[in-house]
Amino acid sequence: MALFDLPLDQLRGYRSASAEPEDFDAFWAKTLQEARQYDLDPRFEPVETHLETVTVYDVTFAGFDGHPVKGWLTLPARANAPLPTVVQFIGYGGGRGLPHTHLLWASAGFAHFVMDTRGQGSAWGGGDTPDPVGSAPAYPGFMTRGVEDPESYYYRRLFTDGVRAVEAARAHPLTDSARVAAIGTSQGGGITIAVGGLLPDLAAVAPDVPFLCDFPRATTLTDRDPYREIGRYLKTNRGRTEQVQRTLSYFDGVHFATRGSAPALFSAALEDQTCPPSTVFAAFNAWAHADKAIEVYDFNDHEGGGPYQEAAQLRWLPDRLR
Repeated sequence: MALFDLPLDQLRGYRSASAEPEDFDAFWAKTLQEARQYDLDPRFEPVETHLETVTVYDVTFAGFDGHPVKGWLTLPARANAPLPTVVQFIGYGGGRGLPHTHLLWASAGFAHFVMDTRGQGSAWGGGDTPDPVGSAPAYPGFMTRGVEDPESYYYRRLFTDGVRAVEAARAHPLTDSARVAAIGTSQGGGITIAVGGLLPDLAAVAPDVPFLCDFPRATTLTDRDPYREIGRYLKTNRGRTEQVQRTLSYFDGVHFATRGSAPALFSAALEDQTCPPSTVFAAFNAWAHADKAIEVYDFNDHEGGGPYQEAAQLRWLPDRLR
């Protein structure tokens, strides 16, 4: 697939036309206040993995509306003091999978907390967290679940889970609450940006080819799922475009990015039709913290940098987590 979006020199100056709701901050302050009325109740149960280099805990904590959310906490086997911590969010359709698939960050000496994704985990990487909230008719997938209203939208629950996951990770005695980074790829990158905008005290964020950014452009530029789920919903539900656009504006990574208070390492792939590069640059260019960089992969689709981006993160993160 040849390049289909803006040239790189234009991407570096691109700004989204997404309109921020006037009550954006109030909406999210209320959402998190309601979530924090529930006891976080983080539980860490040791798991026998037959791995000698790491110790793994099966984690449960209270997410949105007190719903139980699962995760894995992986520590270097001989950890005896609080460690810098990486909290990771998962791509679309995936779940937390099995512990032995998450060894990179503990192998590098970090505590690693991976959050399961409510209702997902049937496309790849099995999940263990149901989403007990229903919605009005929606297109198959997650992009249109509850999209009639910001209060009921699926990503309100998921972004809140992400904030609570950081709080749960910080509750373990072998994690250093002052040295926590959020990372994720695709949907996980979108959650990372949201969490980075909602929590003012992260040490770093690393969104990799992030999803859920610049909805006005993404939903009209690409015909790939998951963004195309929104178009298919509106194709059937004629006349609801303005209503849906209003809901999505509360979840647009561009608006969270303007509140980003941590150093950030983004990545974009110039042939990415799933998360078009202009939508990624929209969030990167809006990111508020001055210490930010973006890795660009010229001839890659949504796989982006893959292990090359992981290597870039391994070089970049230690300086921010000292």
